[in-house]
Amino acid sequence: MKLGAFSVSLSVKNLETSRTFYEKLGFAIFAGSMEQHYLIMKNGNALVGLFQGMFENNILTFNPGWDENAQKVPGYDDVRTIQKHLKANQIELVKEADGSTSGPASIVVMDPDGNTILIDQHI
Repeated sequence: MKLGAFSVSLSVKNLETSRTFYEKLGFAIFAGSMEQHYLIMKNGNALVGLFQGMFENNILTFNPGWDENAQKVPGYDDVRTIQKHLKANQIELVKEADGSTSGPASIVVMDPDGNTILIDQHI
C-alpha cells in the first residue's frame, strides 16, 4: 500500500512555545497559522504538526496522494482502497470513509498499543 506523506501530529499545550522549540531544532512553518491553532512544521522531509486544543493524544498521520511538500503524486492508493485492504486483513476501523464517494476522505485505526493512525486524503 502507498500511504503517502508521513507526519506526526502532536497535541501541544502552548502552540507558541512548541513553535519556538521546533524552530530551534531546525523546523520552519510549512502550513497552518497561530490563529487556526495549528502549525505544520517542516525540516527536510520530516513533518511535525503542532495542534493546540484540537485532540487529546498524538497521532501518526499519512496523506495518500501527497508527498512531503503537499504535492500530488501519481499512482497513489485511494483511502477507500486502503480501507478495503485493512478490512480484508481484519483491521478494525475507528472511523471509516464512505466507500461510494471519491476525493477527499479519511479513516482512523488504532495500533495494538492504542496509538491513533489517521489516513487523511486531501485530493
